[in-house]
Amino acid sequence: MSNKSTSEIKVLIQLDENRVPEKLFWSAIEGGVNSEEAKAFMLSVWDSDDKATKCIELWTKDMPVDEMKIFFHQTLLSMTETFQRATSDEKMAATMKDFCDYFAEKLELKL
Repeated sequence: MSNKSTSEIKVLIQLDENRVPEKLFWSAIEGGVNSEEAKAFMLSVWDSDDKATKCIELWTKDMPVDEMKIFFHQTLLSMTETFQRATSDEKMAATMKDFCDYFAEKLELKL
């Protein structure tokens, strides 16, 4: 008999009167995160039936644009690393990393 367990990740969104996110909080108790505030959140899930990615992208109305640029750059880098680990495609991962470097250069991000 298998021993199955579950883990939960929660996102709490406080909205203003126009339903625009004012505050985001996330918890992942197993990972030691309990109601930490965030300014932006992205979640992508794969729908195997539709062969399509379903996404949720949220950011608070006070998320600074300069921080959003850094957030995107770091997300692209993370996706590149995940792609490499998941596929072992070193050549494409290197191409993706080159794009991340280009992205940072064009946005004049201080890394």
